[in-house]
Amino acid sequence: MKTLNQCVTDRFALYNGDSAEVIGGIPDESVHYSIYSPPFVSLYTYSNSERDLGNCRTRSEFFTHFEFIARGIHRILKPGRLMSVHCMDIPAMKERDGYIGITDFPGDLIRLFESVGFIYHSRVVIWKDPLIEATRTKAIGLMHKQIIKDSTMCRQGLPDYVITLRKVGDNAEPVSHNDGFNDYIGSAPPAGNSSATYSHHVWRRYASPVWMDINQSNTLNRAAARENQDERHICPLQLDVIARCLELWTNKGDIVFTPFLGIGSEVYQSVLMGRYGIGIELKESYYNQAIINCKSASQSKQGDLFDVAEGKGE
Repeated sequence: MKTLNQCVTDRFALYNGDSAEVIGGIPDESVHYSIYSPPFVSLYTYSNSERDLGNCRTRSEFFTHFEFIARGIHRILKPGRLMSVHCMDIPAMKERDGYIGITDFPGDLIRLFESVGFIYHSRVVIWKDPLIEATRTKAIGLMHKQIIKDSTMCRQGLPDYVITLRKVGDNAEPVSHNDGFNDYIGSAPPAGNSSATYSHHVWRRYASPVWMDINQSNTLNRAAARENQDERHICPLQLDVIARCLELWTNKGDIVFTPFLGIGSEVYQSVLMGRYGIGIELKESYYNQAIINCKSASQSKQGDLFDVAEGKGE
């Protein structure tokens, strides 16, 4: 396995390298679940590396590059198991695209994944405050002054999506909830409520096509991963989203994989919830911070509940 660095423990395995290459060293059908947030084409720049998906010159080049990783994930995923991808529609900009509008990045991803053998399983919308987006992006479609000038250019805010795909085949290890949903991101059952009633209300939130209760600020600290003079964008996936997906679609002890580790959010939450995490990250400063974060999760009280399956840390 060609990597720059690696950190392998009995709770997680992290690799500093190019996912398109490193994923080749992971055995066929060995991963139970994959969750990640890929680069949003060229919307943000993460590094100067030509291997960085965020540096592709065109959308066509991006999807050609990404296909290698998509095929790799399909190969290592167990039959009948799932892959969840965090994404959003991408604004089209006058100076970059020649027009103002929206491009259907989630739809393009679904078509790519279907082309390599995945089945489209589900999509959930994650609500975001349009005022925060307007303040951050200064998008003309969200400016209040545009209503006065010409509201035909006004639009809604852009939500996040979690798109989930399934690998063809029968799942040999059912994800059973014999005790109902425990609600990792919620409070304990209210006094007087039966666990069954509580579990049903949790299920209603999870089954909703729109997740309104995601805490947008519940992320790992990204400041420590920035390098000197680093103006690059980094936006960790909310831990609430990861926790909910893990509870829905994995068992304790399952192997969870991310090809875009960043500062380690998916592996961090996987370790907290008794899963084994595998992650690959191209940028060394992000990778180094991911090690710190994932070791912190390993040392936590919840992490100590994990009974590691023999051989997973080898």
